[in-house]
Amino acid sequence: MANIQLIDVEKYFGASYIIRKLNLEVRHREFMVLLGPSGCGKTTTLRAIAGLETIDRGEILIDGQAVQGLQPAARDIAFVFQLFALYPHLSAFENIAFPLKAAAENDAVIRERVQHVAKVLRIEHLLGMRPSALSGGDMQRIAIGRALVRRPKAMLMDEPIGALDAKLREEMRAELKHIHLQNEATTVYVTHDQVEAMSMADRIAIMNDGVLQQCGSPAEVYQQPANLFVAQFIGSPIMNVLPAIVQSSHDKTDLLMGGEGERMTYSTVLARQLASKNAGNEITMGIRPEGVLVSLKEAPGYVPVDAHIIEPLGPYDIVDIKFGGQMVRARTPSGYVGKAGERVWAKFDERQTHFFDSRSGESLQIRL
Repeated sequence: MANIQLIDVEKYFGASYIIRKLNLEVRHREFMVLLGPSGCGKTTTLRAIAGLETIDRGEILIDGQAVQGLQPAARDIAFVFQLFALYPHLSAFENIAFPLKAAAENDAVIRERVQHVAKVLRIEHLLGMRPSALSGGDMQRIAIGRALVRRPKAMLMDEPIGALDAKLREEMRAELKHIHLQNEATTVYVTHDQVEAMSMADRIAIMNDGVLQQCGSPAEVYQQPANLFVAQFIGSPIMNVLPAIVQSSHDKTDLLMGGEGERMTYSTVLARQLASKNAGNEITMGIRPEGVLVSLKEAPGYVPVDAHIIEPLGPYDIVDIKFGGQMVRARTPSGYVGKAGERVWAKFDERQTHFFDSRSGESLQIRL
Protein backbone atom coordinates (compact mmCIF):
# COMPACT_ATOMS: atom_id res chain seq x y z
CA MET A 1 0.00 0.00 0.00
CA ALA A 2 1.09 3.58 -0.56
CA ASN A 3 -0.24 7.08 -0.20
CA ILE A 4 0.96 9.29 -3.05
CA GLN A 5 0.82 13.10 -2.94
CA LEU A 6 1.70 15.61 -5.64
CA ILE A 7 2.12 19.14 -4.30
CA ASP A 8 2.37 22.11 -6.71
CA VAL A 9 4.10 19.90 -9.29
CA GLU A 10 5.28 21.66 -12.45
CA LYS A 11 7.04 20.29 -15.51
CA TYR A 12 8.42 21.99 -18.62
CA PHE A 13 9.75 20.50 -21.83
CA GLY A 14 11.68 23.46 -23.20
CA ALA A 15 9.17 26.30 -23.50
CA SER A 16 6.19 23.93 -23.26
CA TYR A 17 4.41 24.01 -19.90
CA ILE A 18 3.31 20.38 -19.50
CA ILE A 19 2.15 20.07 -15.87
CA ARG A 20 0.77 23.21 -14.24
CA LYS A 21 0.69 23.46 -10.43
CA LEU A 22 -0.73 19.96 -10.02
CA ASN A 23 -2.05 19.06 -6.57
CA LEU A 24 -3.38 15.53 -6.22
CA GLU A 25 -3.54 12.82 -3.56
CA VAL A 26 -3.86 9.10 -4.30
CA ARG A 27 -5.03 7.29 -1.18
CA HIS A 28 -3.95 3.91 0.20
CA ARG A 29 -5.39 1.02 -1.87
CA GLU A 30 -7.17 3.44 -4.21
CA PHE A 31 -7.63 2.88 -7.94
CA MET A 32 -7.02 6.36 -9.34
CA VAL A 33 -7.42 7.02 -13.06
CA LEU A 34 -5.73 9.97 -14.78
CA LEU A 35 -8.02 10.80 -17.69
CA GLY A 36 -7.68 13.34 -20.45
CA PRO A 37 -6.99 13.89 -24.16
CA SER A 38 -3.62 13.18 -25.76
CA GLY A 39 -0.99 15.71 -24.72
CA CYS A 40 -2.75 16.81 -21.52
CA GLY A 41 0.15 15.75 -19.24
CA LYS A 42 -1.26 12.57 -17.72
CA THR A 43 1.55 10.23 -18.86
CA THR A 44 4.20 12.77 -17.85
CA THR A 45 2.56 12.91 -14.41
CA LEU A 46 2.69 9.11 -14.15
CA ARG A 47 6.34 9.03 -15.22
CA ALA A 48 7.17 11.74 -12.70
CA ILE A 49 5.68 9.62 -9.89
CA ALA A 50 7.78 6.68 -11.08
CA GLY A 51 10.95 8.77 -11.33
CA LEU A 52 11.24 8.36 -15.09
CA GLU A 53 10.81 12.13 -15.49
CA THR A 54 12.24 14.85 -13.27
CA ILE A 55 9.98 17.70 -12.14
CA ASP A 56 10.92 21.38 -12.26
CA ARG A 57 9.00 22.50 -9.16
CA GLY A 58 6.93 21.00 -6.38
CA GLU A 59 7.08 17.79 -4.35
CA ILE A 60 6.10 14.15 -4.83
CA LEU A 61 5.54 12.29 -1.57
CA ILE A 62 5.12 8.53 -1.14
CA ASP A 63 3.95 7.64 2.36
CA GLY A 64 4.97 11.11 3.47
CA GLN A 65 8.54 10.85 2.14
CA ALA A 66 9.71 13.23 -0.60
CA VAL A 67 10.92 11.08 -3.51
CA GLN A 68 11.64 13.54 -6.31
CA GLY A 69 15.36 13.13 -5.58
CA LEU A 70 15.24 9.32 -5.51
CA GLN A 71 16.04 7.00 -8.41
CA PRO A 72 13.12 4.91 -9.77
CA ALA A 73 14.47 1.71 -8.19
CA ALA A 74 14.40 3.33 -4.73
CA ARG A 75 10.71 4.24 -4.89
CA ASP A 76 9.31 0.67 -4.65
CA ILE A 77 6.86 1.26 -7.50
CA ALA A 78 6.03 -1.00 -10.45
CA PHE A 79 5.30 0.41 -13.91
CA VAL A 80 3.25 -1.30 -16.65
CA PHE A 81 3.72 0.21 -20.11
CA GLN A 82 1.29 0.26 -23.02
CA LEU A 83 3.61 -1.99 -25.04
CA PHE A 84 4.26 -5.30 -23.35
CA ALA A 85 8.09 -5.07 -23.48
CA LEU A 86 8.55 -8.79 -22.77
CA TYR A 87 11.84 -10.59 -23.38
CA PRO A 88 11.09 -12.72 -26.48
CA HIS A 89 13.70 -15.41 -25.68
CA LEU A 90 12.35 -16.04 -22.17
CA SER A 91 9.30 -18.05 -21.16
CA ALA A 92 6.36 -16.45 -19.38
CA PHE A 93 7.70 -17.84 -16.09
CA GLU A 94 11.13 -16.33 -16.72
CA ASN A 95 9.66 -12.97 -17.75
CA ILE A 96 7.63 -12.74 -14.55
CA ALA A 97 10.56 -13.93 -12.42
CA PHE A 98 13.07 -11.51 -13.96
CA PRO A 99 12.79 -8.72 -11.29
CA LEU A 100 13.26 -11.27 -8.51
CA LYS A 101 16.31 -12.82 -10.20
CA ALA A 102 17.77 -9.34 -10.65
CA ALA A 103 17.33 -8.84 -6.91
CA ALA A 104 19.13 -12.18 -6.26
CA GLU A 105 16.13 -13.88 -4.57
CA ASN A 106 16.55 -17.62 -3.99
CA ASP A 107 14.87 -20.10 -6.31
CA ALA A 108 12.26 -21.26 -3.78
CA VAL A 109 11.00 -17.70 -3.19
CA ILE A 110 10.95 -17.00 -6.93
CA ARG A 111 8.95 -20.16 -7.67
CA GLU A 112 6.45 -19.46 -4.89
CA ARG A 113 5.86 -15.83 -5.89
CA VAL A 114 5.57 -16.52 -9.62
CA GLN A 115 3.09 -19.35 -9.00
CA HIS A 116 1.04 -17.09 -6.70
CA VAL A 117 0.93 -14.24 -9.25
CA ALA A 118 0.11 -16.67 -12.07
CA LYS A 119 -2.81 -18.03 -10.04
CA VAL A 120 -4.15 -14.52 -9.41
CA LEU A 121 -3.85 -13.68 -13.11
CA ARG A 122 -5.15 -17.10 -14.20
CA ILE A 123 -2.14 -17.77 -16.43
CA GLU A 124 -0.68 -20.86 -14.75
CA HIS A 125 -1.09 -22.86 -17.97
CA LEU A 126 0.98 -20.27 -19.91
CA LEU A 127 4.12 -20.23 -17.75
CA GLY A 128 6.13 -22.50 -20.06
CA MET A 129 5.30 -20.55 -23.24
CA ARG A 130 7.25 -17.76 -24.94
CA PRO A 131 5.66 -14.39 -25.89
CA SER A 132 5.50 -15.28 -29.61
CA ALA A 133 2.98 -18.02 -28.80
CA LEU A 134 0.72 -15.79 -26.69
CA SER A 135 -2.22 -13.51 -27.53
CA GLY A 136 -2.13 -9.78 -26.83
CA GLY A 137 -4.25 -10.17 -23.72
CA ASP A 138 -2.04 -12.97 -22.38
CA MET A 139 1.12 -10.93 -23.01
CA GLN A 140 -0.37 -8.03 -21.08
CA ARG A 141 -1.14 -10.37 -18.19
CA ILE A 142 2.49 -11.50 -18.21
CA ALA A 143 3.64 -7.86 -18.13
CA ILE A 144 1.30 -7.16 -15.20
CA GLY A 145 2.54 -10.31 -13.46
CA ARG A 146 6.13 -9.11 -13.80
CA ALA A 147 5.12 -5.89 -12.02
CA LEU A 148 3.07 -7.63 -9.30
CA VAL A 149 5.66 -10.26 -8.41
CA ARG A 150 7.80 -7.66 -6.64
CA ARG A 151 4.88 -6.78 -4.33
CA PRO A 152 5.41 -3.04 -4.85
CA LYS A 153 3.83 -0.26 -2.80
CA ALA A 154 2.04 1.04 -5.89
CA MET A 155 1.24 0.04 -9.45
CA LEU A 156 1.48 2.62 -12.22
CA MET A 157 -0.16 1.71 -15.54
CA ASP A 158 0.17 3.71 -18.75
CA GLU A 159 -2.71 2.74 -21.07
CA PRO A 160 -1.92 -0.96 -20.60
CA ILE A 161 -4.84 -2.21 -22.70
CA GLY A 162 -4.87 0.49 -25.36
CA ALA A 163 -3.32 -1.80 -28.01
CA LEU A 164 -5.89 -4.59 -27.55
CA ASP A 165 -9.03 -5.13 -29.60
CA ALA A 166 -12.43 -4.12 -28.21
CA LYS A 167 -13.39 -7.56 -26.85
CA LEU A 168 -10.05 -8.04 -25.09
CA ARG A 169 -10.17 -4.52 -23.66
CA GLU A 170 -13.56 -5.27 -22.12
CA GLU A 171 -12.25 -8.50 -20.58
CA MET A 172 -9.08 -6.84 -19.31
CA ARG A 173 -11.00 -3.95 -17.68
CA ALA A 174 -12.76 -6.44 -15.42
CA GLU A 175 -9.52 -8.41 -14.93
CA LEU A 176 -7.50 -5.36 -13.86
CA LYS A 177 -10.13 -4.30 -11.34
CA HIS A 178 -10.24 -7.85 -9.98
CA ILE A 179 -6.43 -7.89 -9.65
CA HIS A 180 -6.49 -4.54 -7.86
CA LEU A 181 -9.06 -5.76 -5.34
CA GLN A 182 -7.11 -8.96 -4.68
CA ASN A 183 -3.69 -7.33 -4.52
CA GLU A 184 -4.81 -4.25 -2.54
CA ALA A 185 -2.01 -2.17 -4.08
CA THR A 186 -2.44 1.54 -4.68
CA THR A 187 -2.97 1.89 -8.44
CA VAL A 188 -2.59 4.91 -10.73
CA TYR A 189 -3.90 4.22 -14.23
CA VAL A 190 -3.57 6.49 -17.27
CA THR A 191 -6.07 6.44 -20.13
CA HIS A 192 -7.82 8.70 -22.63
CA ASP A 193 -10.82 6.32 -22.75
CA GLN A 194 -13.61 7.56 -20.49
CA VAL A 195 -15.34 4.15 -20.56
CA GLU A 196 -12.23 2.58 -19.00
CA ALA A 197 -12.10 5.35 -16.42
CA MET A 198 -15.78 5.16 -15.47
CA SER A 199 -15.81 1.37 -15.21
CA MET A 200 -12.61 0.88 -13.18
CA ALA A 201 -11.84 3.95 -11.09
CA ASP A 202 -12.52 4.66 -7.44
CA ARG A 203 -11.79 8.27 -8.38
CA ILE A 204 -11.01 9.98 -11.68
CA ALA A 205 -8.60 12.90 -12.06
CA ILE A 206 -9.48 14.70 -15.29
CA MET A 207 -6.70 16.74 -16.88
CA ASN A 208 -6.57 19.16 -19.78
CA ASP A 209 -3.58 21.18 -21.00
CA GLY A 210 -1.59 20.23 -17.90
CA VAL A 211 -4.27 21.45 -15.48
CA LEU A 212 -6.31 19.26 -13.15
CA GLN A 213 -9.94 20.04 -14.03
CA GLN A 214 -11.75 17.87 -11.48
CA CYS A 215 -11.13 14.88 -9.24
CA GLY A 216 -13.98 12.76 -7.95
CA SER A 217 -15.81 9.46 -8.14
CA PRO A 218 -17.22 8.38 -11.53
CA ALA A 219 -20.71 9.38 -10.34
CA GLU A 220 -19.49 12.82 -9.21
CA VAL A 221 -17.70 13.76 -12.42
CA TYR A 222 -20.65 12.53 -14.50
CA GLN A 223 -23.47 14.06 -12.47
CA GLN A 224 -21.70 17.16 -11.13
CA PRO A 225 -19.11 18.28 -13.72
CA ALA A 226 -16.98 21.20 -12.52
CA ASN A 227 -16.88 22.90 -15.92
CA LEU A 228 -17.79 22.56 -19.57
CA PHE A 229 -14.64 20.60 -20.43
CA VAL A 230 -15.46 17.87 -17.91
CA ALA A 231 -19.14 17.93 -18.89
CA GLN A 232 -18.31 17.24 -22.53
CA PHE A 233 -15.37 14.89 -21.97
CA ILE A 234 -17.28 12.50 -19.71
CA GLY A 235 -20.25 10.69 -21.20
CA SER A 236 -21.05 9.13 -24.55
CA PRO A 237 -22.72 10.71 -26.43
CA ILE A 238 -21.37 13.94 -24.96
CA MET A 239 -23.52 16.45 -23.10
CA ASN A 240 -25.61 18.80 -25.24
CA VAL A 241 -24.53 22.42 -24.70
CA LEU A 242 -26.62 25.44 -25.71
CA PRO A 243 -26.28 29.20 -25.13
CA ALA A 244 -29.36 30.62 -23.38
CA ILE A 245 -30.84 33.99 -22.44
CA VAL A 246 -32.69 34.14 -19.13
CA GLN A 247 -36.10 35.83 -19.02
CA SER A 248 -37.78 35.72 -15.61
CA SER A 249 -41.21 36.73 -14.35
CA HIS A 250 -43.08 36.36 -11.06
CA ASP A 251 -44.22 32.78 -11.76
CA LYS A 252 -41.64 31.21 -14.12
CA THR A 253 -38.17 31.36 -15.66
CA ASP A 254 -37.89 31.13 -19.44
CA LEU A 255 -34.68 30.19 -21.21
CA LEU A 256 -34.44 31.45 -24.79
CA MET A 257 -32.08 29.07 -26.59
CA GLY A 258 -30.16 29.10 -29.84
CA GLY A 259 -30.34 31.41 -32.81
CA GLU A 260 -34.02 30.73 -33.51
CA GLY A 261 -35.13 31.53 -29.96
CA GLU A 262 -36.70 28.24 -28.86
CA ARG A 263 -38.18 28.76 -25.39
CA MET A 264 -38.03 26.34 -22.44
CA THR A 265 -39.82 27.10 -19.17
CA TYR A 266 -38.36 26.39 -15.72
CA SER A 267 -39.47 27.18 -12.18
CA THR A 268 -38.86 30.59 -10.54
CA VAL A 269 -36.24 28.89 -8.33
CA LEU A 270 -33.84 28.99 -11.29
CA ALA A 271 -33.99 32.78 -11.64
CA ARG A 272 -33.39 33.27 -7.91
CA GLN A 273 -30.38 30.92 -7.93
CA LEU A 274 -28.93 32.57 -11.05
CA ALA A 275 -29.30 35.98 -9.40
CA SER A 276 -27.51 34.73 -6.26
CA LYS A 277 -24.58 33.62 -8.46
CA ASN A 278 -24.47 36.98 -10.31
CA ALA A 279 -24.68 34.96 -13.50
CA GLY A 280 -26.33 37.67 -15.59
CA ASN A 281 -28.87 37.06 -18.33
CA GLU A 282 -26.63 35.05 -20.66
CA ILE A 283 -25.61 31.56 -19.55
CA THR A 284 -24.72 28.21 -21.05
CA MET A 285 -26.89 25.25 -20.29
CA GLY A 286 -26.02 21.58 -20.60
CA ILE A 287 -28.23 18.52 -20.80
CA ARG A 288 -27.20 14.91 -21.29
CA PRO A 289 -29.08 12.86 -23.92
CA GLU A 290 -31.00 10.95 -21.22
CA GLY A 291 -32.25 14.30 -19.88
CA VAL A 292 -33.89 15.21 -23.21
CA LEU A 293 -37.42 13.85 -22.90
CA VAL A 294 -39.18 12.89 -26.14
CA SER A 295 -42.92 12.32 -26.64
CA LEU A 296 -44.72 11.02 -29.73
CA LYS A 297 -47.67 13.31 -29.04
CA GLU A 298 -48.22 16.84 -27.83
CA ALA A 299 -47.90 17.29 -24.06
CA PRO A 300 -47.70 20.23 -21.60
CA GLY A 301 -44.24 21.81 -21.55
CA TYR A 302 -43.07 19.96 -24.67
CA VAL A 303 -42.21 21.78 -27.92
CA PRO A 304 -42.60 20.36 -31.46
CA VAL A 305 -39.37 19.26 -33.16
CA ASP A 306 -38.36 17.03 -36.07
CA ALA A 307 -36.20 13.92 -35.75
CA HIS A 308 -33.20 14.19 -38.09
CA ILE A 309 -30.91 11.19 -37.55
CA ILE A 310 -31.63 8.01 -35.59
CA GLU A 311 -28.72 5.86 -34.37
CA PRO A 312 -29.89 2.42 -33.21
CA LEU A 313 -27.55 1.19 -30.47
CA GLY A 314 -29.30 -1.99 -29.38
CA PRO A 315 -31.07 -1.34 -26.07
CA TYR A 316 -31.61 2.34 -26.91
CA ASP A 317 -31.51 4.84 -29.79
CA ILE A 318 -29.79 8.21 -30.06
CA VAL A 319 -32.10 10.62 -31.88
CA ASP A 320 -30.88 13.97 -33.24
CA ILE A 321 -33.49 16.73 -33.04
CA LYS A 322 -33.21 20.38 -34.03
CA PHE A 323 -33.82 22.60 -31.05
CA GLY A 324 -33.39 26.36 -31.04
CA GLY A 325 -31.38 26.25 -34.25
CA GLN A 326 -29.00 23.62 -32.85
CA MET A 327 -28.87 19.85 -33.02
CA VAL A 328 -29.60 18.19 -29.69
CA ARG A 329 -29.12 14.47 -29.06
CA ALA A 330 -31.79 12.57 -27.13
CA ARG A 331 -31.71 9.03 -25.76
CA THR A 332 -34.90 7.06 -26.35
CA PRO A 333 -35.99 3.41 -26.06
CA SER A 334 -35.06 1.29 -29.06
CA GLY A 335 -37.44 1.89 -31.98
CA TYR A 336 -39.36 4.60 -30.10
CA VAL A 337 -39.06 7.13 -32.96
CA GLY A 338 -40.02 5.38 -36.17
CA LYS A 339 -37.97 7.21 -38.81
CA ALA A 340 -36.01 10.34 -39.61
CA GLY A 341 -38.20 13.34 -40.40
CA GLU A 342 -40.94 12.29 -37.98
CA ARG A 343 -42.53 15.08 -35.90
CA VAL A 344 -42.05 14.57 -32.15
CA TRP A 345 -42.27 16.72 -29.02
CA ALA A 346 -39.40 17.34 -26.61
CA LYS A 347 -38.53 19.04 -23.34
CA PHE A 348 -35.55 19.15 -20.99
CA ASP A 349 -35.77 17.48 -17.59
CA GLU A 350 -34.96 20.38 -15.26
CA ARG A 351 -33.55 17.98 -12.64
CA GLN A 352 -30.89 16.91 -15.16
CA THR A 353 -30.09 20.37 -16.51
CA HIS A 354 -26.67 21.89 -15.79
CA PHE A 355 -25.85 25.61 -15.87
CA PHE A 356 -22.45 27.11 -16.67
CA ASP A 357 -20.91 30.56 -16.75
CA SER A 358 -20.70 31.56 -20.42
CA ARG A 359 -17.36 33.34 -19.99
CA SER A 360 -15.34 30.99 -17.77
CA GLY A 361 -17.13 27.73 -18.54
CA GLU A 362 -17.25 26.96 -14.80
CA SER A 363 -20.33 25.26 -13.37
CA LEU A 364 -22.71 27.58 -11.53
CA GLN A 365 -23.47 24.68 -9.13
CA ILE A 366 -27.22 25.02 -9.66
CA ARG A 367 -29.39 21.91 -9.60
CA LEU A 368 -33.18 22.05 -9.58
